[in-house]
Amino acid sequence: MIKIYNTLTGRKEEFKPIEPGKVKMYVCGPTVYNFIHIGNARPMIVFDTFRRYLEYKGYEVNYVSNFTDVDDKIIKRSLEEGISAQEVAEKYIVECKKDMEGMNVRPASTHPRATQEIGGMIDMISTLIEKDYAYDKDGTVYFRSRKFKPYGKLSHKNLDDLQSGMRDLLVTGAEEKEDNLDFVLWKPKKEGEPSWPSPWSDGRPGWHIECSVMAKRYLGDSIDIHAGGEDLIFPHHENEIAQSEAANGCVFANYWMHNAFLNIDNRKMSKSLGNFLLVRDIAKHYDLQVLRFFMLNAHYRSPLNFSQELMEAAKNALTRIITAVTRLSDLSAYISEHPAKGRENEAETLAQLGSLVTKFEDSMDDDCNTADALAAIFEMVKLANVEITEESTKEAVDTFLNTIVKLSDICGLIVKTQKETLDSDIEDLIAQRTQAKKDRDFAKADAIRAQLLDMGIVLEDTRQGTTWKRV
Repeated sequence: MIKIYNTLTGRKEEFKPIEPGKVKMYVCGPTVYNFIHIGNARPMIVFDTFRRYLEYKGYEVNYVSNFTDVDDKIIKRSLEEGISAQEVAEKYIVECKKDMEGMNVRPASTHPRATQEIGGMIDMISTLIEKDYAYDKDGTVYFRSRKFKPYGKLSHKNLDDLQSGMRDLLVTGAEEKEDNLDFVLWKPKKEGEPSWPSPWSDGRPGWHIECSVMAKRYLGDSIDIHAGGEDLIFPHHENEIAQSEAANGCVFANYWMHNAFLNIDNRKMSKSLGNFLLVRDIAKHYDLQVLRFFMLNAHYRSPLNFSQELMEAAKNALTRIITAVTRLSDLSAYISEHPAKGRENEAETLAQLGSLVTKFEDSMDDDCNTADALAAIFEMVKLANVEITEESTKEAVDTFLNTIVKLSDICGLIVKTQKETLDSDIEDLIAQRTQAKKDRDFAKADAIRAQLLDMGIVLEDTRQGTTWKRV
């Protein structure tokens, strides 16, 4: 039984999809005006992992994640770079997809773009005006927040608190509004800005209406799960609920999932503090699989602190899994040619593995607890390192190998790597060392090992021969 912590109710709830066997899931994507930063990466990685787990459990998941490709920041960047807003968006959508691929984030079922859904936005705004939930003021259309009685139910704030304490988060133009809490659905264009014709003015949509319309088009009026960073709870997700439920007359999303913030060296990430890290910055020093492992090694609702030390620890931990998988792959190939009868306790060892699979699933069932799920994989690795040897049966070796690879894949971790082709000079050195050992010239063999280590190649002598890995 899968349980999800629902921000809407403030408690864990059993997940029951609207349609048995199918999940409709919407995750807010980035505004594409720059390369994505590691704050963007956290929801991408976390909810991609939850999607993978839902599919592992047999659900058919329609996973929608948008690109916001019209926004003040995009317009500002277009002026800085001397290209159109559309060109800015196209450029950074391509770059975002490259980073997503590096983090092994699977493409969504649909990646809608706001600018391609303008017609639907105009239709929804028209419906809200007809229902008296919205009004036109000189070409700007506002939503009447107080008219939507449950307003504030996601952020758990009452209207008086929002009125007095959240003004800095509300849209500008308060002098035109009927109420300070009202927010923009459509705004007239300014000189040099992209715009579209509408019944109210040539202009562009407000940010909040975009996601409501894209979720409605690709998932329907009511969806199972809406997810994103906790910074989106108010005003973005609160306003999405108000618009969608007022327009559609039904519950917008049954479960709301929000990941916590990410800090850099215990400080909030900020350009002004000089600790604003792009995923591209990380990729200069680490494989992005390490970043993914780092993100999943904490519960998604817990604040996460990024540091060099923690990334090194993540790198070492991921290497342990990869090393174990490589060893199991080599053992499988060896035992294919040298079959063994199996160890006396093999049935017990396989039963222990089964218990660890259950531990993994229980962890993921419990509100996507990836930290405990990874701990279960590490217990499998430890068990394999102790109990799986040349004396094991091929069935036992392959069961461990396939299980660790499969559960790692649910986490989006690629742990079964292809054998690399060494440069010819390195191949020659390994061959020379092998010959030196045969000639009992151990000083030469040790010298070649040291030389290879200086080149970043570590050798390991096993009964199956000499294996290597890069460091």
